[in-house]
Parts: sequence; structure tokens; C-alpha cells
Amino acid sequence: MLLSLFCGAGGLDLGFEQAGFEVVLALDRKSDSVKSYNQNRKKGARVAKVQDLAEITVEKLDSIYEGELRPTGVIGGPPCQSFSQANVNQRVDDVRTALPQTFADIVAALHARQPLDFFVMENVVGLTLKKHSATLAAVEQKLDAAGFLTARLMLNAKDHGTPQNRPRLFLVGINRDRFPGVDPAKLSLPAKPTKTVRQTIEHLGDPVYFVRGLDMAAQPGHINHWCMFPKSPKFSQEGGVRPGVKGRSFKMLDWDEPSIAVAYGHREVNVHPSGRRRLSVYEAMLLQGFPPKYELHGTLSSQIDQVSEAVPPPLANAVAKAVSKALYADKLKKAG
Repeated sequence: MLLSLFCGAGGLDLGFEQAGFEVVLALDRKSDSVKSYNQNRKKGARVAKVQDLAEITVEKLDSIYEGELRPTGVIGGPPCQSFSQANVNQRVDDVRTALPQTFADIVAALHARQPLDFFVMENVVGLTLKKHSATLAAVEQKLDAAGFLTARLMLNAKDHGTPQNRPRLFLVGINRDRFPGVDPAKLSLPAKPTKTVRQTIEHLGDPVYFVRGLDMAAQPGHINHWCMFPKSPKFSQEGGVRPGVKGRSFKMLDWDEPSIAVAYGHREVNVHPSGRRRLSVYEAMLLQGFPPKYELHGTLSSQIDQVSEAVPPPLANAVAKAVSKALYADKLKKAG
């Protein structure tokens, strides 16, 4: 039984579900993300709820869950824009800088009620930089004092079944009393062969271009296979946008390499390898490692945010399998 905080559209949770874990409650403040999450789960399984987690308490969790919540683990990815190295406009008063501490507070409070087996917190590697070191250290100190042995795992999605170069930080904590022989720094995470952009999206036809009032559900193909019409003259020049063009707004993918990180700001959706347009939401989803039938809901802008903020499910699955093997291998062996 897992609690998921800052669940987004469900990428982290999907990876854990695929490894055999069950999420009993998932929370996020964005209604579109919650809708996407729920509509991709078993019919009737509406475990995701809209909730601002800035001031969440255990009592509030119980109220939302409609019972006393006693999970065996907590997972989540607090919003990371404040710590991203790509964010050149970081502010000291950004409320999102406190959310990793909120995650730690909830984990510690639930652990005090009934011991958890583990937690997993995902974030950008920028959280390890000197200017954010106090934030990460405070989180680790809180969780260490609560009874967890913690470790920072620096992982890249491209090494774990995702066609994307996306370095990420996973802070993993294991209940040191219940699992005294398990060191999260030594979790087994074998690398997988690298997947390319070509292997992932070359087979797709052209996307639908956005127009106001467009109903994607009425279009053939996947409901997320849409993008903005390419307005920049760079797209219409002979050969289109070319490799090597500088500027955050024109990062172009290479067919035979993993994708650049699927993390888009305003007008920064990566350029399709053809050089003629930007990626569709669906192409970005596949490059994040979402299953082909997964669907995101909301406006085009909202979908771009959801796919950008998601944890690649294959990367999440690799972490989930490593945790499961380390903690429950003997139990699974006996059950088998």
C-alpha cells in the first residue's frame, strides 16, 4: 500500500504499479493531472484526489482517505522547477522550495504512527547543488531522525529503458530497524540498452495542428497527437530547422540518439527531427516512456505541462523493482 504525493499524471506511480505495488491514495493540486491519473487506471479506481499539499497534515490525509491511512511506503516528486538548472529566474521566495520538506514532514509523521518500510522522493539533480544543499540536507536530517537510512541515487532515464537523456535524483529511504541489512545506496539497478528517438516515434504519422475549439476525441489516432502550428520562419526555410541551431526554443532531436530531456517551458517544446515542427504531446509522452494507450487530459498547454513534469515510468519501474527486490525478495520467494 503506497501513498503518492505530488503524483502529477501518474508516471512515478505507474512504474511502481508495474512492479507490483498498489497506490491507495495519490494527491496533486492540479485537476487536469488528477483526471489524467484516474482515467488511466482500472475503471472505478479513482485513488487520485485534488489537494494542495503545501499545508497537508496526517489528519487531512485521513479525511481524504476516509479512514486511518497506514501505507507501507510513500512516493512522490515535489515540484522541481525551483531547483532546475534550466530555471534562470529562480527566486528565494518561491513557495515550491519548501515542498521537499513537506514531503519529509508527512513521511516522518506517518512513520511515527505506524512504521513505513520505505520512501522514494524524485527530483532534479539541481537539488544537490550548493545553493540548494541546505534544503536537501534538512530533508535528509528529518528522515534520518525519523528512522530511515537514506541514499541519493543519481540516475539517468536513458540507462533504464527510456529513450531520453534525463538525469534525475532519487532520494530513497529504508526503515533501518525493520531492514537492518539493506543499504539503499547499494540497490541493484542494472542498465538497459539505449533506445533512440527513431525507434520510438518514427512510425507515427503527422500530428493534428491546434485550432481553437478542436475536439481531439473526434480525430483519428491518439487524442494527444497534436501540437501548435509551426509559426517561426525557421521551420519554413529550406530544410527546416537544422541541427546545431542555438537557443532554448529550437533544441532539435536527433533520430539516432535518445531525446533531449522532455522538460518544456514557454514555447520550448523540442523540435521534431524532421525540422519542420515541434513534437506533439503524444510523441513527448512516448519519449517519456508512457505506454502507447496512456492518455492525458486538459488543454494543449496543460498536457505539455503534465508530460514535462512526469517521471518516466520505465525509470520509476527500475527504482521500484530495486526496492521490491531488496526488501521483499524472501517474501516473494516463499510466495512463489
